[in-house]
Amino acid sequence: MIRILRSLFGPKAPRGAFRNQLSFPAWPAAVYAVGDVHGCLDQLRALEQLITTDGEAIAGEKLIVTLGDYVDRGPDSAGVIEHLMRPLPHDFERVLLGGNHEELMLNAIKGLGDETWLEFGGVETIRSYGIDVALYRSSRPKARQTMLQSHIPQDHLSFLEGLALSLQLGQTVFVHAGIKRSIPVAQQNPNDLVWIRREFLNASPTDGLLVVHGHTPASEPELAPGRIGIDTCAFATGRLTAVRLIEGETPAFFTTGD
Repeated sequence: MIRILRSLFGPKAPRGAFRNQLSFPAWPAAVYAVGDVHGCLDQLRALEQLITTDGEAIAGEKLIVTLGDYVDRGPDSAGVIEHLMRPLPHDFERVLLGGNHEELMLNAIKGLGDETWLEFGGVETIRSYGIDVALYRSSRPKARQTMLQSHIPQDHLSFLEGLALSLQLGQTVFVHAGIKRSIPVAQQNPNDLVWIRREFLNASPTDGLLVVHGHTPASEPELAPGRIGIDTCAFATGRLTAVRLIEGETPAFFTTGD
């Protein structure tokens, strides 16, 4: 499994793969899915320590699947991206999915508009890259784009462009926001995978899939019919959550600050 992932991603996620939907037929020994980080580097480090400690008792290859929204709202988006590009212990591998906040950030870097990004937490990301926020806000669109491109390292841009949209392992789908239950996973609209909310949350899980997602914050992780939600609003609560999935076992949750 890890050998297959390395052949897909290499040491860093490749450019141009943001629309990839990954699917593997076999499970590793364990999968740990991590909810929305939103610039909370300290919580991410603490959660990964909980995960790697837990994983010491599990023989075999293990995945950490991060569900997107690494940037915005919290204090250190730049540090989170830098951290996620570093290797894990030898028997762990990352699968890095993208969220709507990475999409907004990419749009801003590429000059496709930044007003929505700023409204939804982009100011904190700009600050984490050492950009003067007041100067940025007072500048024209082209100058804003130039500031972003001069302050955000090329490998961070490659990281953002290399994020995948989803991972399917058997009947379990890992995705940032959710899916439309009436549509096969491979045929999902990419926009839905990073933005959908009410239509997914209110749908009956008649497709036999378990969907592990973030995007919709809650005070506690949610174990609901056909889905597991693990966005516990880390930037506001200090509580970043992961769920451990092992075939045939009950899901186990890990949360910082508990």
